[in-house]
Amino acid sequence: MFEKGQTFSAYPIKLISLAQKTELKADVKAMFVVPKKKFKHANDRNKLKRRMREAYRLQKADFYTTIGVTKLNLAFLYYGNKTEEYDMVFKAVTKLLSNLTK
Repeated sequence: MFEKGQTFSAYPIKLISLAQKTELKADVKAMFVVPKKKFKHANDRNKLKRRMREAYRLQKADFYTTIGVTKLNLAFLYYGNKTEEYDMVFKAVTKLLSNLTK
């Protein structure tokens, strides 16, 4: 996935996706990563992952309707150096998902 996938970036999140055509219902798997090297405390990492998950969850229904019958593996990587507010994370996830569907 990390070698062959497409990469999109919107500060403070990077999205890596790998798509495969399938005849079945769309199957999307997402993972959310915050590096321990930049955020030493687990509560900071968990807070950022919760924010990314919630932003993805709120936009998931619209995203599923636009991708059609494609199997996707998604990796949301937080690369910012500081903890950003939810609004910035939501905007970044929105931009990444819209870029992915184009």
